[in-house]
Amino acid sequence: MDGSLLASVFIFLAAASLLVPLSKLSGLGSVIGYLVAGVIIGPGVLKLISDPETILHFSEFGVVMMLFLIGLELKPSSLWDMRRKLLGLGGLQVGLTTAAVTLVAVLLGRPIYEALTIGMALSLSSTAIALQIMGERKMTLSPEGRSGFAVLLFQDVIVIAMIAVLPLLATLAPDMPSLHEASGHGGGDHGSSDHAAMARPQGLWLACAIVAVFGGMIIAGRVLLRPVFRLIARSKVRETFTAMALLLVVGAALLMNWLGLSAALGAFIAGVVLADSEFRHQLERDIEPFKALLLGLFFMSVGMSLDLSIIANYPLQIVGAVVGLLALKFLVLFAVGSIFKIDLRERYLFSLLLCQAGEFGFVLFQFAVTEGLMSAAQVSPLNTIIALSMALTPLLIIVFDRVIAPRFSVPKKTGDAPQNEGASVLILGFGRVGQVASRLLKTQEFSITVIDHDGDHIEFVKQFGHRVFYGDVSDVDLLHVAGADTASVIIIAIDDVDKTTETAHAIKEHFPQAKIVARARNRTHMFALLGANVDFAERETIRGALAMGRKTLEMLGVSPARAQHISDGFLAYDFKLVQESLEIQNDMDALSDKAKSAERFLRETLGADNLRDGEVPDRSSD
Repeated sequence: MDGSLLASVFIFLAAASLLVPLSKLSGLGSVIGYLVAGVIIGPGVLKLISDPETILHFSEFGVVMMLFLIGLELKPSSLWDMRRKLLGLGGLQVGLTTAAVTLVAVLLGRPIYEALTIGMALSLSSTAIALQIMGERKMTLSPEGRSGFAVLLFQDVIVIAMIAVLPLLATLAPDMPSLHEASGHGGGDHGSSDHAAMARPQGLWLACAIVAVFGGMIIAGRVLLRPVFRLIARSKVRETFTAMALLLVVGAALLMNWLGLSAALGAFIAGVVLADSEFRHQLERDIEPFKALLLGLFFMSVGMSLDLSIIANYPLQIVGAVVGLLALKFLVLFAVGSIFKIDLRERYLFSLLLCQAGEFGFVLFQFAVTEGLMSAAQVSPLNTIIALSMALTPLLIIVFDRVIAPRFSVPKKTGDAPQNEGASVLILGFGRVGQVASRLLKTQEFSITVIDHDGDHIEFVKQFGHRVFYGDVSDVDLLHVAGADTASVIIIAIDDVDKTTETAHAIKEHFPQAKIVARARNRTHMFALLGANVDFAERETIRGALAMGRKTLEMLGVSPARAQHISDGFLAYDFKLVQESLEIQNDMDALSDKAKSAERFLRETLGADNLRDGEVPDRSSD
């Protein structure tokens, strides 16, 4: 038993470690990697894992943890602000999709109780996949991201009502006492299900229990949990804090299961209750690793649950059903997005992101089998359709990025072509660095010509009184027109490493009278610029870093004058070190020895016992 468990864990980790990075690096995203890994190790291909359904139920706890973390990000006031999208956008999507899928199922000859079950199950989207993609694309705070989250949250809540409706629909179905055996849920499972139902409150007591549980969670979060977290924080036992975080999520899930509700909903409410807590960030850090592992396991179990024999036997029907479902849900989502005035580009992304079926569809179909609404043979192809639609979602997002999004890209603006105004200084690039250099030179009334390649940026800086010409700064002909032949100094302040070096070489060749001041990205770029014989190069972050270090020294008790001298000495020596390292830049051993020697020299000359206030060290031979 233990060996089997360890072997399964090894198989999961090996498959994920090999396939997920490859999928991510190829641009398909991590979700596709997990799904493919699940298909390969599952019963359909290598048969390394024999019971994917058990793993699927266990791994669904990853979705529960994900909802807890989402709740931590949403303060109650933020949730209230979302009420219009939550009820309007989410409610309309679920209602219209359920009605449309039910109608299609009825037209295909399914009885109404069965058609409505299918409609409800397929109206739901995959919270796990959608939120994973939204997180990877950093779109959770974007308009389409917030709209998508509102729909997903409404679906997670409404699934409770859907589960509650299934026993009522079962009264419309003919008696099928053998369905539990046919579905693979033997009498033992059914008996445990009945026992669980007996343990749960019913009727009026159920309503009172729901109010009591939700009210108790809110009160406990406000009154009891914060003192407990403070006590744990004072104990400084890190693993206890992690255990408490997991206890919260598991406890909320157990309470919801006792009520017959969604465990994910309970975790979400627990998260919202603690969203204002000062321990929110610590909880996020402790839960995140468990969530990531279980979510990966969830996606792999979805891949394993794909019944490849059904796809092989009925390829056209399955593919047609998947494409039809994706198209139908896309049209509904697109129409709902239009009603709520989501921008066209965002509407496409919003619709593609949520047009798949979701993990709660598996849950609803499982309940439908247990209640005798459907047989296992009827549910199996539907589960395959759900899994395939989930697997296709990352590919649909890639289609959006490569086909749809470029159609909405606004042509870049351009500005005026450069003119020769006889300026003594040309500034090539008007970003952060170029703007500061320009402002400094203007204080002394020097004439300046500025060129930048970004037309949108040129339009933006016009608002602040800056005059910037448009053009490619590496174009020698354009520099001739701009007056580079007579300029005294040319500042290269662009952010492109290769283009900076290329432009420096071109200026040195065609405009030898001009001194070149260049912006370097890093030490390697400095070597390249010095090799191009620029007159001065400066790494873009070094003085900012030295200013931070200088202030830190002052905060630690070093006098401001001494801190300034240390900083100046460090900068002077470092620049000289770059020049000395130019000839050995490709010899890593020599560079390593040089760096170690430099560290020793800096400690000896700038050390606390060797430098008096007012002293600036000179470079001495090593």
